[in-house]
Amino acid sequence: MQFDRINGLVLHYVHISPPSGAPTIVFSNSLGTDLRIWDEVMVDLAADYGVVLYDKRGHGLSDIGKVPYSMADHVGDLAGLLDHLGVKNAIVCGLSVGGMIAQGLYSERPDLVRALVLCDTAHKIGTQESWNDRIDAVTQRGVASISGAVLERWFVQSFRTDTNPAYAGARNMLVRTPLEGYVGTCMALRDTDYTANAKKIAVPTLCVVGAEDGSTPPAMVRQFANLIPGARYEVVDAAAHLPCIEQPEALAGLIRDFLAGLDG
Repeated sequence: MQFDRINGLVLHYVHISPPSGAPTIVFSNSLGTDLRIWDEVMVDLAADYGVVLYDKRGHGLSDIGKVPYSMADHVGDLAGLLDHLGVKNAIVCGLSVGGMIAQGLYSERPDLVRALVLCDTAHKIGTQESWNDRIDAVTQRGVASISGAVLERWFVQSFRTDTNPAYAGARNMLVRTPLEGYVGTCMALRDTDYTANAKKIAVPTLCVVGAEDGSTPPAMVRQFANLIPGARYEVVDAAAHLPCIEQPEALAGLIRDFLAGLDG
């Protein structure tokens, strides 16, 4: 396990150096998850590319810090980590709030970003009312109280069975997220609108969404992709909000194809 202090917080991460001349892919996770959601995608890609995975503040093995969070806090943590590791000109792949962190990183530190892979995310997710309702629910009753509804949006029905150990593991990951980290990141999502920023993205961008995503549906991600000049839009079948878990080979294949186009 790798840990370092970034912006006053200890962050947990994995850094695999790239083969000579290859770029590094940086993965940023969704709300209520940790870096393990990328395990199978990373195994596919790590032989040919450098990899950085990390637990954002308030998640996984990273420090919680002080709540409330802003999206700038999350962006600053990732920028600080990449500076610490000496990683520049990376392909930044973010899912859901991780995709918003990736957008913010490009806006604040374009020197760190060669290209973007934005999975199951958008320029704005949810409304102030919906986030406040979620914050109230988990503050009063805990993350487990909303887990059923969240998991329905995360995974297709065939994945959500008691006989599927991967589903049980994902549920455990969600409900064991520290309350402060979950609420703080909800606040950051509530207060972020990157509509104007999306129109200014000037690096190659791949937007990906699971066909059955209940959190950021395909229509939302398509609208988001249309804001980004020249963005490529792809749908992953038989997946919902976390195609990195449900269809890792398909997602890794899309990323490989996208990166091959960059090389060309």
